[in-house]
Amino acid sequence: MGRIWPWREEDAGEFWDEARRVLKGNGIIAVPTETFFGLAVNPFQEAALSRLFALKQRAPEKPVLLLVDGQAMLEQLVREVPNPARRLMEKFWPGPLTIILPSLPQLPRLITAGTGTVGVRQPRHPLTCRLITELGYPITGTSANRSGRPPLTRADEVVREFPDVVDLILDAGDCPGGKPSTIIDVSSSPPRLVRAGAVPVSELAEIVPEIERIAKMGGLR
Repeated sequence: MGRIWPWREEDAGEFWDEARRVLKGNGIIAVPTETFFGLAVNPFQEAALSRLFALKQRAPEKPVLLLVDGQAMLEQLVREVPNPARRLMEKFWPGPLTIILPSLPQLPRLITAGTGTVGVRQPRHPLTCRLITELGYPITGTSANRSGRPPLTRADEVVREFPDVVDLILDAGDCPGGKPSTIIDVSSSPPRLVRAGAVPVSELAEIVPEIERIAKMGGLR
């Protein structure tokens, strides 16, 4: 059964060490975000990604979004950051805005689904950002649910949904829920709304007025 780790600041160092150990062994960690729990693996480990896709019963043609601790970490993932993306990051990161960018060619196919792009965001939850900083690399942030089921906001819900396959669950209180992250694709011009979500389109348009507002259901979740 997945182990729930109740957060205590005095145990922070011990948790970082345990998280490193789990992820190094192709493990899966459930982490809180400003919306729902996410499932974190090392995105550069093919075996870990395969475990994640099997756990979620996720089709391989659906890409997975990644979480970073800030813009500097993007150099591990993307070929370039277009100016509209930088403007959006300055306004909405950290927060529930996923930005699709041109990916580095060596990223695993399960991350990009062969699209040549990768969806990235900086979560607002401080502990998850601290974890990413301690690790020194991005983590996956796909929602903690099986495909077609609602995302989860409580640590005990994650245990019930995945009783034997999530290795570690960080419990820092309930996630607030609400709308999922908004997804915008800036890998081509003009930027395109992929999924409406927590960041209103009207606010995006203040930063990138040229945005195409016809949302298409994206595979990132």
